[in-house]
Amino acid sequence: MVPTVEWKDGAVCLLDQSRLPGAVEFLTCRDYVAVADAIRELKVRGAPAIGVTAALGVALGAQSVNAVDYPAFAQAIFTICDHLAATRPTAVNLFWAIERMKRKLASLGSQPVASIKKALITEAQAVLDEDIALCKAMGRHGAELIKDGQTVLTHCNAGALATAGYGTALGVIRAAWEQGKKIQVIADETRPVLQGARLTAWELMQDKIPVTLITDNMAGSLMRQGKIHLCIVGADRIAANGDVANKIGTYSVAVLAKAHGIPFYVAAPYSTIDLKTKSGADIPIEQRNPLEVTSIHGSYPVAPDGVAVYNPAFDVTPAELITGIVTERGVFKPHELAKRFAS
Repeated sequence: MVPTVEWKDGAVCLLDQSRLPGAVEFLTCRDYVAVADAIRELKVRGAPAIGVTAALGVALGAQSVNAVDYPAFAQAIFTICDHLAATRPTAVNLFWAIERMKRKLASLGSQPVASIKKALITEAQAVLDEDIALCKAMGRHGAELIKDGQTVLTHCNAGALATAGYGTALGVIRAAWEQGKKIQVIADETRPVLQGARLTAWELMQDKIPVTLITDNMAGSLMRQGKIHLCIVGADRIAANGDVANKIGTYSVAVLAKAHGIPFYVAAPYSTIDLKTKSGADIPIEQRNPLEVTSIHGSYPVAPDGVAVYNPAFDVTPAELITGIVTERGVFKPHELAKRFAS
């Protein structure tokens, strides 16, 4: 896979996911404002990838701060952090990464500003490297849930494109495939932005993993016919009680899976688990531009002008619908997360 995000020649380089699958193009962000715009405009998306990108954005912004004393430098970094944090409200990895960069900054108060700038790049790179390692660990744990010959349904994109590499839900699928299991993948199109159609299908085809694309409203019919054996999705925030916020439509898939006796799994790293949020009811849900619903890519109208639109980017799947949550530490029941990740 081409890299989703990386530090390259003093800039943040991003694969422009808004252009896929038609074109493989890269954005070179030379200031933190450009990084924030890329996050907000879905040039980069997926909770882990957003977190990595935000960390790199803080490091990038730090390089252009002219302050020579620590208090003034730190204040400038806080401003950069606030700007990045204002991009998207639901994915907790964004805030986790920013807080990590702030903690690193606080630990360097006695060092020269030039040294701090270098250390922030190193820390952001560590966030990136750790994300790939966590995804591969999740893949190893989750692959044990998939049997040879099974068909797996996934919703949205939780693959290498949604992370620094390898993927969460697709990382599990990828690991099972690498073990030699002859599996099939069903990918929901994932309206309204079509991450399943544009990204998941493209990514799996790059790895030659068999994938079939369906519209979002076909899943129940396939489950009833016995053509789906397992569901696995990613997450943008997991509350302390095990409720999961993920791309809109995830809840519907979970309800259908429950009705048909099909296991429903979530794959996510520790940075997605938000123990400060008690339940899904407390997770802020991002509302996006109505144009995403009334048109395709903002160019092809599919609804009448002036129609009222409700366009939440995410929904919440309650813990009782989730069979297990795959993490880098293993697979747990939703109610076990608070204890396992309390430290």
